[in-house]
Parts: sequence; structure tokens; C-alpha cells
Amino acid sequence: MSGTSDDESHAVQRKLLAASAKNFAAMLDRQADAHPNRIAFLTPSGPDDEPNTWLPMTFAEFRRQAHEVAAGLMEFGLPREGRVALLSGTRTEWIIADMAISCAGGATTTIYPNSGPEEASFILVDSHSSILFVDSTAQVAKIQGRPEVDAVVRHIISFVDDSEQTGVSDDRLTTMADVIAHGRRRLAAEPELVRRMIDSIEPDDLCTLIYTSGTTGTPKGVELTHQAWTYMGQAWKSLDMFRGGDIHLLWLPLSHAFGKCLIAICVEIGITQAIEPRIPRLARSLGEVKPRVMCGVPRIFEKIRAGVMTAYPQGRLASRVSRWAFATGRDVQQYRRAGDRLPVTVAAKLKIADALVFSTLRRKLGGIEFMICGGAKLSEQVQQWFFSAGIPIVEGYGATEIGAVAFFSGPTAIRSGTVGPVAPGCLARIAEDGEVLVSGPIVARGYHNLPEKTAKAFTDGWFHTGDIGEFDEKNYLRITDRKRDLFKTSGGKYVAPQKVEATLMANCPYLSNAVVLGEGHKYAVALLTLDRDALMTWGKRHGKADASYAELTADPRVRRSIQWYVDRANSRLERWETVKKFAILDHDLTEDSHSVTTSLKVRRGVVAEKYAYLLDEMFADENDQPGAAKGSDAS
Repeated sequence: MSGTSDDESHAVQRKLLAASAKNFAAMLDRQADAHPNRIAFLTPSGPDDEPNTWLPMTFAEFRRQAHEVAAGLMEFGLPREGRVALLSGTRTEWIIADMAISCAGGATTTIYPNSGPEEASFILVDSHSSILFVDSTAQVAKIQGRPEVDAVVRHIISFVDDSEQTGVSDDRLTTMADVIAHGRRRLAAEPELVRRMIDSIEPDDLCTLIYTSGTTGTPKGVELTHQAWTYMGQAWKSLDMFRGGDIHLLWLPLSHAFGKCLIAICVEIGITQAIEPRIPRLARSLGEVKPRVMCGVPRIFEKIRAGVMTAYPQGRLASRVSRWAFATGRDVQQYRRAGDRLPVTVAAKLKIADALVFSTLRRKLGGIEFMICGGAKLSEQVQQWFFSAGIPIVEGYGATEIGAVAFFSGPTAIRSGTVGPVAPGCLARIAEDGEVLVSGPIVARGYHNLPEKTAKAFTDGWFHTGDIGEFDEKNYLRITDRKRDLFKTSGGKYVAPQKVEATLMANCPYLSNAVVLGEGHKYAVALLTLDRDALMTWGKRHGKADASYAELTADPRVRRSIQWYVDRANSRLERWETVKKFAILDHDLTEDSHSVTTSLKVRRGVVAEKYAYLLDEMFADENDQPGAAKGSDAS
């Protein structure tokens, strides 16, 4: 089954390719030439507990700094497509360094700032990165004393000069300011140095080497070309979702392909990026910069919704008003989806709901017009909840191997439960086994140094996503699950765990993680973890303000509450998908325990092995006829 017309898609593809910049660095040149005084970045300055002072940087200044850093990198002898690694959190310097690497003809290798020594060292060695950028000299300690890394990394550049504070020293260490100074001197002697390099970079040259999270094994380096990013920027521009000068609040990790995709879109269109890496400051920053759009992963939207749902005790007037308002919003959406005019009574109720609840929520979110979700499947219930409040969430879908976001729609063309049509000019189809396949300029050229895995995942220009999906009558894609995560019960029924997990997360505002398992068993079970903030709020409300997280997870009242939410989630699932038993862990899943990846994706195999004793308990009496879901003590 095909989701797009080949002839029509190829025509659109040719048009977009013709309009695209030659390479990623040339995108910035075009924007800086056309709008030199347009603001590229707003960077927060000041203590965490005080209002931010937002420092602007124009696209002209962005280009100047990127070219100076690029010239400095060329002084280090960076070869064509030579890898330069970024081990840093989200910040303005990350984006400048990334662009500089492209301007110098190199390729960026991304490493999550919270990566451990083993993962960071593996990526540096596997990518053969000769230069490393860090956000603090403290990161350098992760790779020191490792001969295999010392043999590869020749230069380390810190964004800040904090070696005295961290006590870390290294002969290879210099600062971003020093590199800029070297580059400035080189450009004074050879003004066209960087421009000549940019002109020579071809669309199919390597631009970015991004390592996948590795939920099932060793991370794989995905090779993405300049064309993947320039085409992605042009594809989003063609939808007219954004305007030059729009403000986007950027907090996502730039080490992820989604973050890089956002950079490409913002540079191509001329969007201002307000950069806020401090998650606890998100709410305040939204109010300060008042962005038109913010991108996020499902968890951030689930937390916002959970915060509203748990803010008031059940039965209080404010809680009843909030529930009534969102029920009204759901009624409104039914009329709008059907294309019907709102009855006078419903329109009046919406006006009251907006005045009492929705306008306050939008104001707290800075008057944001719409949001974009990617990285994992968003629950339809969560999406509809925001839609009811007048804040559409555009859900996209993709993978590192296809430029992060290969399917998306505009905020006025959302079809609930889908991730939109394939990117303009690209092709998508469903294989016989239900797997989603994608082809087009956004597809990676393969895995770094892994020819066998490349041959398996990339065939005849098509990338095999590993996800199961289907197209609706409008060619919008609906993702049902990961192909490798599907499990079959002993009764012969296939269960898509991510669908069940999303339903649990949407119906229980106290959850931080849900892992559904049941391969070869009579029924599905779940391992649950609770959101710390929501749980502590519950504790204060119920006279247990001094109780620890672990103590609260064992409280019978908490368990009864979770039981009620699980039963509600089960009512929305098919009989064979329902969770018959669950265990609440007395701790969350963490990277330190290897239960989640650096991008916080659950490692199912690790979790199943680590908590096998709990699974054994929950499956011990599976020959009995199970009734409602039952909780167990996992402390």
C-alpha cells in the first residue's frame, strides 16, 4: 500500500530541491544576506531564581561567529567530512559550533551531555572525532585516561573557561574564545577562506553523524547529508506553518535528530530561537518570551496536563469547573471535526469555559499558538485535551535515519490519532508485514562502518522504519507500534505495548513511565513508575508531606488511586490489550541503571530482565481467570 502518488511526489521533490540551499552552511548565508538584522537567538542571562534578561543575536552576528569558529577549526587541520564531536547541553554556542563545523567542511558528531564515560568514549572512537567541543571542562574528565580516546581526539574546545572551578586540566584543552580569536586572525589574512569552503560542499557530503539511542544494543552512527537538512528546511517552509521572525522556545536536546531538524527549519525560515535548557524554568520563560510555537516530546505535554489535573483535590469547586471546561472543549471538537456549526448553547458554554479555564492556561503558556510533538507516540487523549483548550499539538513522526520528522501536518489540518502525511516530495508505503517505509532526500546514506546493517535497513532507496502503521483515506499515517516491540499472547493475539502504555499515561496523571510486557503469556502486565512532583503534591495534600518517594509508592491509598486509573485506561482498550496486573516500582527508571537511554527511551529488555522477579509474581497464577487489574508491591 502506498501513502503518496509517486509522480506527484517526484514533481514536488524536484521543485523543493531546486529551491533548497546547496548545503547546510549556505542556508545561513542566504538568511543572513536577506535578513541580516533579524534575530536568530534569544539567550537567557541571570540567576535561575530571577527573571531572565534575554540577549539577542542577529543572523548577521550568527554568521560572523560561525565563520570565525570555522576558520579556527581549519587552523587545526580539519579535513573534508572530518568529524567534530559536541558533548554539550542545549545552548547558543552548541548551534554556533555546529554551523561552524559545516562551514569548515566537517561533520558534526553529537553526544548527549548526560552520556556516561563508556558511551561518550565509544562514540568518539567509532566516529574518529579529532576535535571535541564541551559545555564545561568537567565533561573532559569522562574521557581522560582512555588510550583509545587519546589516540583520536587531538583538540578539546570548552564553551566556557571554567577549568579553575572544575579542577580539570588537559594539554589538548582550549576555549571557544581562543578559537574565535585564531579564526578572526586567519580571516583577516584570508577573507574568502570559509566562503570558498562553503561553495565547495556538495549536497551529498556528510553533515551530521548522529548515534541512535541503542535501546536494543550498541549505538549506531547514522550518516545524514547536507541535503537531508536543507531539504527538510525547505519542506517545512513550503507548508507556511511559520513566518520569518516567529519565536520558537528551544529546550530540546540538540544531540537528538529532532533538535538538529529544528535548527535547519529555523535557519531556513528565519525563526528566532529562544534557548531555554533549564526545564524547571520553562513555564517562566514561556511567559517572558511569549513564543508562537514550542516543540516537545510527549512527556512534557503529559506533565503539563498532569499538573493541571492534580492541582486541585477531587471534589473541590475548581476541580469540577476544570473538568466541566474540558468536557465542553471535547464537545466542541466533535462539532468541528464533523464540520458542523456550533449550536448556540455549546458556543455559549465554550465562551464561559474559555474565560474560566482555557484563557488562564494559554496565558501561563505565554499565549502560545500551537505546539509540535515528536520523539515518541503522543496519546490521542493528551492531544485532544490541549486542542480543547485552544492549543493545537501537531504530532510529527520520524526517525534519526529520516531526518527526525518525516511526517507532519499544519496546526489547522490535524487529524487526531495520526502523525500527518509524509513530508512534501517524499514517498511512503506500507510493506506486506505492516512496516512503514520511507524514501526521499531526507533518508540517511547509511550507518557508519556498518555495511550489513545498512544493507538490511536501507534497500533500493527505502528506509525500513521498524514501525507498524497504516494510512487513512487522506493519506495521513497512523503509527500502531514498533515492529520489534509487538508481542503475541498465548491466546494468539498481538499486543502493541506502546499503544497500551500511551493509554495508561494519558489516563493516569501520576505516572512517569509505563512498561507493558506479556510475550507468550495469557495476559499483559505493566511495570509503573510515578511522577515525583505529582506524588509529592499528593503526599502534602494527604498529611504525608515528610514521607519519602518510596514510602508514598507503598501507601495503600496511592495504590488504590492507581488501580482506579488503570481500570479507566483498560476501558479504552480491546479486551486482549488490557493490563491485568501491575507493579509500582519504588524508584523511577534512570540512565544510571541502564533502564532508559540518554534520550529517555525505555530499554525493554533491560527492564524485563531487571524486574523478572516481579513479572514472575504477576504471571504466577495466569491459569486462573483474571478479573480487574491488580496491583502488587514492588518496593
